[in-house]
Amino acid sequence: MIEEKAKLFKSLSDSNRLRILKMLQIKPLCVCEITDILKLATSTVSKHLSILKEAGFIVEQKDGKWVNYMINPQPDDPRISSIISTLDFWIADKKIIEADRIKVNKVDRYSVCSK
Repeated sequence: MIEEKAKLFKSLSDSNRLRILKMLQIKPLCVCEITDILKLATSTVSKHLSILKEAGFIVEQKDGKWVNYMINPQPDDPRISSIISTLDFWIADKKIIEADRIKVNKVDRYSVCSK
């Protein structure tokens, strides 16, 4: 049981994973959109998404040629919903989160995914 809790907190131990969760609270995104916003390698973003998915924070949904990632609407573990709902309390850097929010609302998958 304590291993499961450690896994949850370990999945949140990276600032980029926290940023991804905050972005996915705005809207579902694909890997290339997240990559474009965070300016990270696709493989790095994919690894972050894999960790968040394995912990139960996010789910994926196929949409044509894209795979959209979104906050898990029905996590098995109620602690996940609790953590998601209190992210703003735990994330201190409002400037980065606000900048990410602006980028999420502007990102155009048709242009960034065709690079």
